[in-house]
Amino acid sequence: MHEAPSAAAVSQTPFSGLTPELILDALDGVGLRSDGRFLQLNSYENRVFQLFLIDGKAVVTKFYRPERWSNAQILEEHAFSAELAAEEIPIAAPLVLAVDPESPLQVSLSGVPTTLGQVSIAEGSYRFAVSERKAGWAPELEQPATLEWIGRFIGRMHAVGARQPFAHRRSLTVAEFGWDCRDWLLAHGNIPSEVEPEWHDAVNAALTEVQRAFDRIGDLNPIRLHGDCHVGNVLWTDAGPHFVDLDDCLMGPAIQDLWMLLSGDEAAAKLQLRSLLAGYEQFMDFDDRQLALIEPLRTLRIVHQSAWLAKRWRDPAFPPSFPWFGTSGYWQQLAQQLRQQVAAP
Repeated sequence: MHEAPSAAAVSQTPFSGLTPELILDALDGVGLRSDGRFLQLNSYENRVFQLFLIDGKAVVTKFYRPERWSNAQILEEHAFSAELAAEEIPIAAPLVLAVDPESPLQVSLSGVPTTLGQVSIAEGSYRFAVSERKAGWAPELEQPATLEWIGRFIGRMHAVGARQPFAHRRSLTVAEFGWDCRDWLLAHGNIPSEVEPEWHDAVNAALTEVQRAFDRIGDLNPIRLHGDCHVGNVLWTDAGPHFVDLDDCLMGPAIQDLWMLLSGDEAAAKLQLRSLLAGYEQFMDFDDRQLALIEPLRTLRIVHQSAWLAKRWRDPAFPPSFPWFGTSGYWQQLAQQLRQQVAAP
């Protein structure tokens, strides 16, 4: 019998016990019989797999990173997905699961009915959700008509998101996504001593400007958002765009789900934003004051991503994927990037 690892070991290698056999058995435990074929999909935060079932269908199962979200937070994400799907907004909402009593693997559910399952073994517990496979390809964001269509899609989602707030999911604040990340990096980020003062000065100046920008606008009327709406999280089909995941959904300003779709120089970004808003405002009013938050939100994303990488660094999936992270050159480049953010209009 395997000895249970320490909590520290589990947090460093959280998916070490997630074997192919366990993945297949977990699906079998909720009555989804696989033909044995599965494909790991791109995801650093969780582990996501496409599985083929014996009835010819395919599903996607997500095993959540242990200790990241509470059950209440995950179920609130699922409920938001279901609410969007009920309004015929295209999204891969999690399926309602039911334990198969004939399965040899003990699968527990967080409630009845529920969309969140859990398997427990000596190496740890893994919570999982299952959704239908929704394929697609990257949207052509250089096309104004495509951007307008995506804008309509996001506007519809935000109209639903504005109905009520999240009770358990986090909020996009300067404190959590900025200052708290800075403090964690100073305490645990292993920033080389020769570059730490430069980085410290740059991050302080950048976050001070971010705080001022948010303070100038005041009340932002936050709504439920996708939260991580970049081109990699939008899939396109002949029927238009859809999201496949709401893992980072949160409360925040509407502009958070728009600005990451912009690219190129300032003139190009303005044209892209015009197309997005032309579609968006067919379904949801947009507060133009939020345009002043595009660069502050970019700054928060830069700081938050650094902390995210540092916190996940002992996960074996991270060093091969981000070999440049943590070097003196990385922190120097980051300091320069933050100084440029301070100077951005």
